[in-house]
Amino acid sequence: MKKATIFAVERPEAAILLKGYRFPPDIISYAVWLYYRFPLSLRMVEEMLAARGIELTYETVRKWSTHFGLAFAKRIRRGRALGCGDKWHLDEMVVSINGKKHWLWRAVDQHGMVLDVLVLSRRDKAAAKRLMRKLLKRFGRPGVLVTDKLRSYKAANDEIGLNVEHRQHKGLNNRAENSHEPTRVREKVMRRFKSARQLQRFAHAHGQVSNLFLRCRYNHNAQQKREARTQAFEAWASCARRAA
Repeated sequence: MKKATIFAVERPEAAILLKGYRFPPDIISYAVWLYYRFPLSLRMVEEMLAARGIELTYETVRKWSTHFGLAFAKRIRRGRALGCGDKWHLDEMVVSINGKKHWLWRAVDQHGMVLDVLVLSRRDKAAAKRLMRKLLKRFGRPGVLVTDKLRSYKAANDEIGLNVEHRQHKGLNNRAENSHEPTRVREKVMRRFKSARQLQRFAHAHGQVSNLFLRCRYNHNAQQKREARTQAFEAWASCARRAA
């Protein structure tokens, strides 16, 4: 009997429509997967597809990533069969966009799964409270809350009244801080983000695609890694398949 998959099988009526495009759905989903899975620029994806005899422009890849990236991310989130962990790690990173500071707030569980991301122009109690309320609405109440020593987290926690254990220590929050690294890498590849909307859209889709392949990295042996990778590929194919 096969092990339980990380993501549930999608319902046919919820399939993403890929009709009306010059390229078949397999190529579209493959291009979107390359862009969000690996630190590649749009032009790099264009060249990789050209090496396989698929001629298109990087602007086409951009449109596909924008149009289908969020749709695939929502499908991955909806199709998740196993719930997230009960320990939330919250952290924020500064991103400079057109000379103005923005803050990318991120929440991950103890396994490294990205729960949610939120791009805001402030780093205060109101911003922390907004992230917490969004998480509570989607995932319910956590068991443990782990943050750094930013006072905004404690103020937001007290005002909301979570009544859960709150651990504030920089060393305990490495899980959330490490989750920022892929975004930093993509920031360099993309030569900075152009707008807060672009950052929000990219971070959300990138986080969900990373969740899909999360268990491919941590395994006891090669066989388990191959099985986890096969499950992830099957789940992605289910998310990106053609509508009936």
